[in-house]
Amino acid sequence: MAEIEIDGAPADPARLAALGLLNYGHFTTLRAEAGRVRGLTLHLDRLVRDCRALFAVELDREEARERIRAVLPADGAPVTVRVTVYDPALGLERPAAPAAPALLVTTRPAAAAGPAPLRVRTAVYRRELPEVKHVGLFGLVHHRRQAQLAGYDDVLLVDPDGRVTEGATWNVGFLDDDGLVWPEGPSLPGVTEALLSGAYRGPQSREPLSAAGLARFSAAFAVNAGVGVRPLAAVDGNLLDPAHPLLAELRAAYLGVAAEAV
Repeated sequence: MAEIEIDGAPADPARLAALGLLNYGHFTTLRAEAGRVRGLTLHLDRLVRDCRALFAVELDREEARERIRAVLPADGAPVTVRVTVYDPALGLERPAAPAAPALLVTTRPAAAAGPAPLRVRTAVYRRELPEVKHVGLFGLVHHRRQAQLAGYDDVLLVDPDGRVTEGATWNVGFLDDDGLVWPEGPSLPGVTEALLSGAYRGPQSREPLSAAGLARFSAAFAVNAGVGVRPLAAVDGNLLDPAHPLLAELRAAYLGVAAEAV
């Protein structure tokens, strides 16, 4: 099994270099195990939607599905698959030229279950086109790096008005006496967030959340396809309970979502 393929063939260095040089495209990342993926339909929907937004092209969702299926290990071992859509022929001088996007598919071993809780700090930053999962990751990586150099694990993004939006590569939820609260604001519509929101039967709401007002919450969590539900231990100086009983309910709700066959 090739670890990096472009349109079903081992990656050609010249075509691969085009992505690094121009850095224009979009992607989705999913966790596959035993040939199945939670939220596969939503991941494919994202690829189709973002391809329209960035390239004005209709992506062949069945081709994308086949490319994912082709790289899955025969023994069903859990892997993280990233599907990146970009045009190797697109140039810096004329990016408005008609696009012919390619599918770059990479695999790596899936992250271990139950990673340690995260200590995060807030940073003012908004991704360009926050509704698109695009490959412009410089700002996210820079803020994550600065947070780690300051002794934290990751970064929680807030907008210029101080409202919480999303984590560097994850969505975020908060727990108080009234239940689950999702932040309202410009952020990536996460596949795992959507699955969890639909599966959890407890009370939940969506509202603007000020970073200065997070002390009202007793617990919080990061959520993405790679790790599922991961507790936060602290946001800035606000300590949180990574063993809050509702977190176990949320994990169970997410794990109860039926995975789709690729």
